Amino acid sequence: MFGREKIEYKTPDQVRTMRRAGLVVADIHAALREAVAPGMTTADLDAVSADVIARAGARSNFLGYHGYPATVCISVNEVIVHGIPGDRVIAEGDLVSFDCGAIVDGWHGDAAFSLVVGTPSEADRALVEVTEEAMWAGIAALATGERLGVVGDAVETVVERATVERGVTLGIVQEYVGHGIGSAMHQPPEVLNYRTRERGPRLRPGMCLAVEPMLTAGSPESKVLEDDWTVVTLDGSRAAHFEHTVAVGERGIWVLTAPDGGAEQLAARGVTVVPLG
Repeated sequence: MFGREKIEYKTPDQVRTMRRAGLVVADIHAALREAVAPGMTTADLDAVSADVIARAGARSNFLGYHGYPATVCISVNEVIVHGIPGDRVIAEGDLVSFDCGAIVDGWHGDAAFSLVVGTPSEADRALVEVTEEAMWAGIAALATGERLGVVGDAVETVVERATVERGVTLGIVQEYVGHGIGSAMHQPPEVLNYRTRERGPRLRPGMCLAVEPMLTAGSPESKVLEDDWTVVTLDGSRAAHFEHTVAVGERGIWVLTAPDGGAEQLAARGVTVVPLG
């Protein structure tokens, strides 16, 4: 639930530096989308991420984080989040989630996406599309909302609508949520992906937030494997994960990890992106 820890508010210059980190993350995403294919191992894909970070002159905020051994989390099929790259071979039809980050001059970017390798089933297509839509709805809510709880409202509304309009029943993972981000990768406040009576902190300029819903095709209940990282669905159902880092400014919001700042996606939702320049 929403904590009372102190929130770090960023200056415009600090947000601009976070934008540089965010663009490195966007480049990692682009490289992974191009590279992923049947026959590759998840370790091969981690090497792709590491190369992008190195060429940018940035640092990984995942590698070494509480002992995490790679630059990207790669979660396949029933893995919800925190999958460790290794010798697992990607196969046609796998649903793969990539969670990536980078540090530039001490400031962090963090973003995730999911895709199906090859032609998706209708169930996988719905899971991925609804999860992405839930993320963008949560981000758009930051532009007009007064308190942080609008994100959870928006995410849950999208999931409820999918039940009616698409005939799919999806689970919202509650144990793992979004977060503040800035001079550290994970900061207060928590960004919940579900409704609560408590509305959360007031949205204020200088807040930078990672909005990251995780949905499952079955029960949202999960467990952590013996490696103390990998989180899987209890019922073996597939999961999807999307995330962007978003800055709240005086005049609007800016998606720091989207190449266009989120302009296209948010315009479709009636929101204008306001870059700091």
